[in-house]
Amino acid sequence: MKLRLNLVLGACLLTGLLALDTLPALAEPNRVTFPDLDALEHYTTVNRGEVTEHMLTTPEALAAVRAGEPMPDGTHVVLVDYRGGEVFRYFVMQKGAGYDNRTEDWQFQAFQPDQSINLAENAARCMGCHQSRGETEYQFLYNDILEPR
Repeated sequence: MKLRLNLVLGACLLTGLLALDTLPALAEPNRVTFPDLDALEHYTTVNRGEVTEHMLTTPEALAAVRAGEPMPDGTHVVLVDYRGGEVFRYFVMQKGAGYDNRTEDWQFQAFQPDQSINLAENAARCMGCHQSRGETEYQFLYNDILEPR
């Protein structure tokens, strides 16, 4: 009886651990804040099939990059993801002293269309891709900033 009970408990524990491994990783809030979109400037648009992405950042960041300087602390870079003509989500990068040493003080956060944090999007995935772009302030569209509109 005791052996059978131990086998049942062991099977339940193993099943529970396997189920944990299949759960989606959820993001956590971090230091990234949602910016005042009216204070940002659009610098490029990317179309990917049915998805349109508008890129925005601060006028100070645009001026710094164009002058060959780093973007200042406090800079927000926002990707506004439109689908079917409606905002689907926002991805926000924010630079701040001591934010993260893997991406030289840049942190990442996803937001819902209502500008609340999107905990279903794991920002670590964003950081993983952007780490490869260290020479361009972790931006994939850095060169688009250099072309004034």
